[in-house]
Amino acid sequence: MPDVRLASPQGKWILLTTVLGSSMALLDSTVVNVALPRIGRDLDADLAALQWTVNAYLLTLAGLILLGGSLGDHYGRRKVFVVGVVWFAVASLLCGLAPNTGVLVAARALQGVGGALLTPGSLALIQASFHPDDRGRAVGLWSGFGGMGAAVGPFLGGWLVDGPGWRWVFLLNVPLAVVCVPVALRHVPESDGRPVRPSAAGSATESVTGGAAGRPHGRFDVLGAFLGALALALVTYALIEARSGPVGVVTGAAVAGLVAGVAFVGVERRHPDPMLPLDIFASRQFTAVNLVTLCVYAAFGGFFFLSAVQLQVVAGWSALGAGTALLPTTVLMLLLSARSGELAERIGPRIPLTVGPLLCAAGMLLMLRVGPGASYAADVLPAVLVLGFGMVALVAPLTATVLASVDVARAGVASGVNNAAARAAGLVAVAALPLLTGMSSEAYRSATAFDEAFQRAMVLCAGVLVVGAVVAFTTVRRPAPDCRRPECRTHGSVLAPPLEGERTKGRLS
Repeated sequence: MPDVRLASPQGKWILLTTVLGSSMALLDSTVVNVALPRIGRDLDADLAALQWTVNAYLLTLAGLILLGGSLGDHYGRRKVFVVGVVWFAVASLLCGLAPNTGVLVAARALQGVGGALLTPGSLALIQASFHPDDRGRAVGLWSGFGGMGAAVGPFLGGWLVDGPGWRWVFLLNVPLAVVCVPVALRHVPESDGRPVRPSAAGSATESVTGGAAGRPHGRFDVLGAFLGALALALVTYALIEARSGPVGVVTGAAVAGLVAGVAFVGVERRHPDPMLPLDIFASRQFTAVNLVTLCVYAAFGGFFFLSAVQLQVVAGWSALGAGTALLPTTVLMLLLSARSGELAERIGPRIPLTVGPLLCAAGMLLMLRVGPGASYAADVLPAVLVLGFGMVALVAPLTATVLASVDVARAGVASGVNNAAARAAGLVAVAALPLLTGMSSEAYRSATAFDEAFQRAMVLCAGVLVVGAVVAFTTVRRPAPDCRRPECRTHGSVLAPPLEGERTKGRLS
C-alpha cells in the first residue's frame, strides 16, 4: 500500500513534481490562443496554419492520452512521466525556435505526444504514492495549484507576447522541465501499475487507464491508437482545408477519415485489452454524459480559440489585455466548483447539467456585444461572468456523473474516455468553426471580416450548448446511492487534466 504522507518532505517533493509537470501542459493549453495573432503576423501564416498550431497539439494528445496512461501502468509511472516531461520540453524548444509554420505545427504535434505521456502520469503518481488518508487532500492541492496555473497562464502569456515575444510562450517550458525531472528522479517512488490491495479502511486503488479491473495492460492497443489518431487527423484536415484545398484531396481525406474511424471501432471490438472498451457504452447514462461532454467542450474549444483573437484583432486590445479578460472564469471555478459538486450530490446531476450549458450559451450570446471599441466592464465582463457561472454549474457534476455511470472497477477508464472525448470535441470545433462561419484564410487580418465570422460562431456555439442541455435534461438521471464520486471536485480550468482516475472509498450520496 502507498504510504507517503503529505506532510513529509518526500510528500511535498512529489506534489511539487506533479504540479510542475501538469502545469507545463496546462500553460500551453491556455496561453497559445493568446499568441495566435502575433504568430500569424511574424510567420506570415494564414488562418489554416493558426488552426493547425492549436490542433496539431490537440490531435496527438487526444489520440494518444489513453495509450500514454497504459504505458505508465506497464513500464512504470514515474519513468513514463519523466519521459513525457523531457519530450514535452524538447518539443517546446523546437516550437520556440521554429523558423516557419511547418516546423511549428510539427513541433506542436510532438508536444501533444509528450502531453499524452505526462498528463495521465501526473495524477497517477499522486494516487500511487500517497497514503489513502492523504490522497484526497493531495489531489485537491494538485488541482488547486493547477487552477492557479490556469489563472496565471493567460496573464503570463499576454505579458510574454507583448514583451519578449511569443516564442517565450513555448521556451518557458524548458526551465520548468529542468527543475521537474531531477526532483522526480530523486524523490518520487516508482510504481508499476499493479493494483493496490484494499486497506483495512476499505479503500483501494485502480490503474488510471488500465483495463476493466484496473490491471496493467498485457498487450498495447497500438493499432487502435494509430487508427483513432489517423481518423481524427484526416477529418481535421478535411475540415480545415475545405475552404481552399483541392476538392478531390479534401473529399478523399474526409472519406479516408471515416473509413479509419470504422476500422478503429472494429479493432477496439476485437482487441483483448482495447484502448477504448466499447462495452462501456452499454451504460445509457455514460453514453449520454459523454454526448453532453462533446457538446459543451466543442463550444468551449471554439470559444477559447476565437475570443482571444477577437479581443485583439477586432476590439484592439493588447495580448495582455486579451489574456486576462477571461480570468474570472478560472477564479469562479476555483472558488465554487467544489460547492457545485456538493449541490449536485444533493439534488442530482440532471439540473446542473441542464442549467450549466444554458448559462454558458447565454454567456456566449452576450459576447455578441464585443466588437470594435468594446469596454471590458460593460461588454466583456458580463459575458465572462455568466459563462463562468455556467462552467461552475456543469464541470464538477459532469466529472462525478461520468464516474457514477459505470461499475466502480471501471472508473479509471471511464474518466480517461471522457477526457479524450472532451479534447477531441475541442479539436473538431477549432477545425470546423471557421468553415461553418465562412471565415476566409485571411480573415484574422481584417477586423470587419473576423468580427462578422465571430458573431456567427458564438451563435453556433450557443446552439451546441443548448443541444447539450437538452440531452442532459432528457437522459441524465440521479446515480445509485452506492456509486463513485471523485476524490477531488475542485476544478481550476475546463482545459485542466482530469481529476479522477482511481477508486477510493468515497461515494456519491
